[in-house]
Amino acid sequence: MENFFKIRAEKQEHIVNAAFRVFGRQGFRKASIGDIAQEAGITKGMITYYFGSKKTLYMYLVEVSQSRLVKAMQQQLADSPVTDFFERLKIATDVQVAAVKEHPALISFQNSVYYETDPVVAPELTEMLTAEHMRCDKILLEGSDLSTIQPAANSALITKFVMWATDGFFEQLYYLAEDAKNINSLVSEFYQCIDLIKKTFHLHTNEGGTN
Repeated sequence: MENFFKIRAEKQEHIVNAAFRVFGRQGFRKASIGDIAQEAGITKGMITYYFGSKKTLYMYLVEVSQSRLVKAMQQQLADSPVTDFFERLKIATDVQVAAVKEHPALISFQNSVYYETDPVVAPELTEMLTAEHMRCDKILLEGSDLSTIQPAANSALITKFVMWATDGFFEQLYYLAEDAKNINSLVSEFYQCIDLIKKTFHLHTNEGGTN
């Protein structure tokens, strides 16, 4: 792939976004190098020259899509003074929602990755997606003060339940990648659910969300 990294950053981004769109629409098996080349406005030979194979391109895109979202989460949460788990979850959600609005092609691609079953890539995807979930959970939980959850409740189970609910929220969010109006409505409903859970299990509610 060294040939790909030799071209201008703008052209790299153009090709990557074209590939995101094609794989996002068609999945790994149905998408062809010809489809991607046509979407990018270049020849099939150039795609092969840059990446060697469809699988190499696909796995590179998986890595790119994951690293962009994880990096954005890390930037927002690593040095955040907010320690309340539920408020940190909202910050992480805001990051992903912003990514959906700014890069709908990236998000539709990532959504398709979760449902990809082609044996050529599926085993590697399972490993990569598991690692991504672990990184995201670590970023979210490392700075969270779970002592604010009522002693009578199991904080580990509460956080796991909320994260499962969050997965369902993001599944719906990805389907709305190009519908900003409905995205805002969905996010509002999700935050109402988070606030309800927080009210139910918190020892107290701190408006600043820092304790």
